[in-house]
Amino acid sequence: MRRGADEVGSAPDLDVPSPPGVPVRISEIYQSGKPVYSFEFFPPKTDEGAQALMAAVSDLKGKQSPDFVSVTCGAGGSTRERTLEVVSRIQNELNLTAMAHLTCVASSKGDLRESMRRMITENVENILALRGDVPEGQDEFVPVENGFSHATDLIDYLANNYFVDIGAACYPERHPESPDADEDMKWTKEKYDRGANFLISQMFFDNSYYFDFAERSKAAGVEAPIIPGIMPITNVAQIERFTQMCGATIPQELQDRLRLAEGDPAKVMATGIEHAIEQCRELLEKGAPGIHFYTLNKSHATRSILAALL
Repeated sequence: MRRGADEVGSAPDLDVPSPPGVPVRISEIYQSGKPVYSFEFFPPKTDEGAQALMAAVSDLKGKQSPDFVSVTCGAGGSTRERTLEVVSRIQNELNLTAMAHLTCVASSKGDLRESMRRMITENVENILALRGDVPEGQDEFVPVENGFSHATDLIDYLANNYFVDIGAACYPERHPESPDADEDMKWTKEKYDRGANFLISQMFFDNSYYFDFAERSKAAGVEAPIIPGIMPITNVAQIERFTQMCGATIPQELQDRLRLAEGDPAKVMATGIEHAIEQCRELLEKGAPGIHFYTLNKSHATRSILAALL
């Protein structure tokens, strides 16, 4: 039987005070019937960077307010403290619904329990549960002692112990470690069955992958919203590096346009924004529940796309 955040969990070893007020659950936002727009940021490494990010998010809220924002963890769990700090400030100072990324990387169950205690105490009740990337220098993911090996384990732990809304990742072009699409779908369904309330996709640049994945997910019994993740291309070398890491492919037509623009940063950005607008319009017209923008902490491209959509 599927478990979720609406069911009663138990955490006998956790003494968490009730949060001030009731945070908005992201899964409830997707029930509105309107397109949901969300932005993803990564936590800065310095206090100055944190202030700049807060200013950028505040500016977005004032002009084209996202329905929610998410904050990632750094490589190897290196910015866990900064993630908690930034998410708490966005939630409580800016009064914007915020979601924290929580990974299995370098985290024992005790570490995760402490992170959850802090987040719930600070009114953060939306979590994106991820395994996390294999740390640099390792060939495969190895959990720490008393840690979790898979995102499904973390989802199961959260669903059974906390009153939180749980999101998970999905991969329209399959996870790089999955041998085939069927195996990848098995784990997608497992995430849903264990308690994931919504799924956010890895970046893609060809919408056919998303529509095919959404159709196969529905056939497999996944009833959670599947949110397309869009990364506006602003730098050719950077996007090529990202796609090699995550397994996403760039359509030949888009590759040709980017090659023609290479060497002219403004033209590259304009090409990337134009393609993303076309992607988003088709996704929304054909029933996607919203768009999750991977901003790379650069709001100009995302704001341009959102302005066109709105």
